[in-house]
Amino acid sequence: MAGTGTERTPRQGSVLDRANPVVLAVAGSGCTSATGVFVKLSGANAGTAAFLRCALALFVLVPMAVAELRRVGPRALRLVGLDAAAGLLLGVDYVFWVASIQQVGAGMATVLLNVQVVVFPLLAWVFLGDRAPLRFVVAAPVMLAGLALAAGVTGPGGTAGPDSGGGPWLGLAYGCAAGTAYAGYLFLSRLGGGRGHTATPVCVSTSTAAVAAGALGALWSGIDLASQDARAWLWLALLALTGQVLTWLLIGSALPRLAASTGAAVLVLPPVLAVAMGAVFLGERVTPGQLGGCALVVSAIWLSRRGGRPSA
Repeated sequence: MAGTGTERTPRQGSVLDRANPVVLAVAGSGCTSATGVFVKLSGANAGTAAFLRCALALFVLVPMAVAELRRVGPRALRLVGLDAAAGLLLGVDYVFWVASIQQVGAGMATVLLNVQVVVFPLLAWVFLGDRAPLRFVVAAPVMLAGLALAAGVTGPGGTAGPDSGGGPWLGLAYGCAAGTAYAGYLFLSRLGGGRGHTATPVCVSTSTAAVAAGALGALWSGIDLASQDARAWLWLALLALTGQVLTWLLIGSALPRLAASTGAAVLVLPPVLAVAMGAVFLGERVTPGQLGGCALVVSAIWLSRRGGRPSA
């Protein structure tokens, strides 16, 4: 999520604008880290969890977007189109990410999602001519090696637990697919920018993400709403509130006001916190090799972002 550049026009008067950006970024990272735990606790399949993460969030985001449009004014159609396209990729990301959780566990799936740190600068390099710094080139193979170790592909078992039917190579593939789609979301969001709007871009992208997640999820695992009990709905509602609403509003407001080095340091927290939460709340087993993989991923993220330019 680092460096999306989604807000180029300063916004005045909002509570988020007056809050400490470091606190906001840490809080947003914490929300991201908890989403894998909520998915696992809900027991919902990949399609159901991905679709409801977006659909339930709209109950909060739509009123916020309507109020914002009345206050700020309309958003250009070209930018709305970019928001919508970004959301389609986000919906695909969510389905693959939940599938990865079911194979390698909540903690490791969140680590795998960070392949976007490699893919996103590559997209900016290819399509915008924004060259990757030497530090990124050096860090990329280190991160890929860390991703493989973190997913448990070099040893038996995994973090998903005995009832998951976990397959580390399949989990690695799903996680990398999710991270690639997520990088596309970040890239298009960067092109669209905020242009004075905060809730509206999130609302539009969440709407199309719900469509994409619903379509792909229905074909893959089905959308099962009828069999979800009250406890499952509670976890899914928390997933929507934290992973979709709070994450994007908090981090989207914080990053434009943080120095690049500070933002990078804060945003390496999600994979570390997710592994810790998966171990504490879900009893996911973490091997020494996987811990070493996490360390490599975090180190590579820090190295690649430390040398990056603010626009990247």
